[in-house]
Amino acid sequence: MDFPKWTIATAAAAMRRGEISSVELVRDLAATVAARDGDINAYLTFDEEGALKAAAAADARRAAGEDGPLLGVPVAIKDLINVAGQPCTCASRMLVGYTSPYDATVTARLKAAGAVCAGRVNMDEFAMGSSTENSAFKVTHNPHDLERVPGGSSGGSAAAVAAGEAVCALGTDTGGSIRQPASFCGIVGFKPTYGRVSRYGVTAFASSLDQVGPMTKTVEDAALLMQALAGEDPHDGTTAQEPVPDFAAALQGASLKGMRIGLPKEYFIDGTDPAVTEIVKAAIAKCEAAGAEMVEVSLPHTEYAMAVYYIVAPAEASANLARFDGVRYGHRSAAADDVMSLYCRSRAEGLGQEVKRRIILGTYVLSSGYYDAYYGRAQKVRTLIRRDFSEAFGKVDVLLTPVAPTPAFKIGELQDPLSMYLNDLFTIPASLAGLPAISVPAGKTAAGLPVGVQFIGAPFADAGVLACARAFEVVNLS
Repeated sequence: MDFPKWTIATAAAAMRRGEISSVELVRDLAATVAARDGDINAYLTFDEEGALKAAAAADARRAAGEDGPLLGVPVAIKDLINVAGQPCTCASRMLVGYTSPYDATVTARLKAAGAVCAGRVNMDEFAMGSSTENSAFKVTHNPHDLERVPGGSSGGSAAAVAAGEAVCALGTDTGGSIRQPASFCGIVGFKPTYGRVSRYGVTAFASSLDQVGPMTKTVEDAALLMQALAGEDPHDGTTAQEPVPDFAAALQGASLKGMRIGLPKEYFIDGTDPAVTEIVKAAIAKCEAAGAEMVEVSLPHTEYAMAVYYIVAPAEASANLARFDGVRYGHRSAAADDVMSLYCRSRAEGLGQEVKRRIILGTYVLSSGYYDAYYGRAQKVRTLIRRDFSEAFGKVDVLLTPVAPTPAFKIGELQDPLSMYLNDLFTIPASLAGLPAISVPAGKTAAGLPVGVQFIGAPFADAGVLACARAFEVVNLS
């Protein structure tokens, strides 16, 4: 499949030169979506009318002498991020009919930069899944092989960017939901440091883990989006009072020469698909040939990360999703006879199986008599995982690991929830530690399936991670 190659940088440059307007770009994008999305199912809704109106406003701003890297650039929005006047269903029947009355901070910042919020892209329901098969509305297909998943939960974002149906997209990452679909679809996916980007207006899954991040065709585009997204927000008390660096400037002259790159031995394990292992080893060799020093390190508590995550995340999800009860928010059952049956029926009808599974698990680990045994202990081990990373970054600049144990798998292939959860084996530890991490395309399997490589950095070393990823991108493409 021949995908169009508009990037943020090339689209902005073309508009700056007067070769194309934002309105023309949106129309071109709408035509691409109309031609392709019947096969891919990346979008839940494409707001052509609203996008054209915003594009016309961006063109007027440019005509008045304004400029900017995102001015007039269309962005696809994952369907749990609020955009005023657009639906925000979280790919769930629970929120059918809901229209957002306000902008999330990230979408408000995009609009301030002149970007166009073009449409809502599919996802696993309430961001719970690794394949986008858990959407209540449709299954998204991987553009590289329509019989395979795009990954999840930000599968619609990844598929739209990979297929040329979006110039770029916003995703969210709780345990790998930006990085894993980026790897499966052959694009760049960046999870910022926890607290670097506001979560205000983003439907919460696990509040101590969730982060919004860019999904793009290039590392440069990810840096350009991060410049608009990052920064403290009074609406979100978890955002950090850290100065926002110039992410794009950090990429200038990026080089792997002299960089110390850690290879955590716990990430290079039996059971990883041989094709993934081969591509990651080739990436390591390219880094070494470019002058990087490869250093074996150990993150000894990695083996507990999966168990910790599937206690902490469902516990927080059970609390966050309690509001969707048919009374305060969400679908209300017409078959209820009393208040208790209203709660039960509304949630049973409105929520999918995976969401119910995680709510039940989370409620259990928070229940009386089990809180200390499970949730309390998991938080203590989470501290040990964070400490492992801290010690490793005393020896190296960044870590290099696989993103996922396999390339994209076939739709319907993984029926066992545990097998699905294992897709996030290599992404979860960085999420638990709140670290910046990026998936960059590294190669393709013999079957033509993309495989990414992951770079992980120290807290608030986002610019350094992007610079490392850019240097690898250059080396890998040369």
